[in-house]
Amino acid sequence: MLALPLYDDSPRTRPPVITTGLIAACTIVFLWQLSLNAEASAEVTFSYGMVPAVLFGYAELPTRLQAIPPAATLVTSMFLHGGFLHLIGNMLYLWIFGRGIESVLGPVRFLLLYSLCGVAAAMTQALTNPAAEVPMIGASGAIAGVLGAYLVLRPRSNVIVLLWIIIFIRLVTLPAVILLGIWFALQLLSALSMQPGEAGVAFWAHVGGFLTGMALVLLLRPPGIPILQARRTAPLTGPPRRSARPQFGAGSVPPAGRRNPPDGWG
Repeated sequence: MLALPLYDDSPRTRPPVITTGLIAACTIVFLWQLSLNAEASAEVTFSYGMVPAVLFGYAELPTRLQAIPPAATLVTSMFLHGGFLHLIGNMLYLWIFGRGIESVLGPVRFLLLYSLCGVAAAMTQALTNPAAEVPMIGASGAIAGVLGAYLVLRPRSNVIVLLWIIIFIRLVTLPAVILLGIWFALQLLSALSMQPGEAGVAFWAHVGGFLTGMALVLLLRPPGIPILQARRTAPLTGPPRRSARPQFGAGSVPPAGRRNPPDGWG
């Protein structure tokens, strides 16, 4: 089964400058990674990825790979990715959920939340096995923090999801609290089922980033911004009906592909 979020109904009142910039930066870095041969690519991963054993002083990289201080890899690791699917999946989630949170927090506070969540996620993963010598890369820990912030601010927003089960394909609408709640539960269960030091997805980073985002957004939100905001539109219960003049009122959802009206449809 594949459940792929496509867009949400979260209102946006300002352009997503930081969200777009982060996506561009990750994409540019990934294209640079692709330009390297296999040996150079591996060296970049160890030099700029977060290696717990190096971070905590249990191991040391060869001199030629010591490009930056180990603590700096908590940040640089967020811009490296291990493949197209890794990059595309992360950037899709950042685009869908990041724009709404950036609109609420503003660019500076959003960048601060994103960065702190990424660092907290990497530290969470490192603390689960401080002697691990496998580098951690990817923006998913920071993006998990954005998801946690979204859950606190807009749990009842609707997210349109592409559901694909073998030959069954359908667009369904899920409240953010259900979609993100299921996502977090899967990350936590996966983290608990992994053996310490086992290579694979950094599930503990996702858990740490998500919880950090939930806490930080309470501190970073501007005065007067409520949490647990009300639902903005009615759920999409079936395929949109054709009309000579489509009208979008308070309880309707625009069909996919329609250009966003001024009030910020996603």
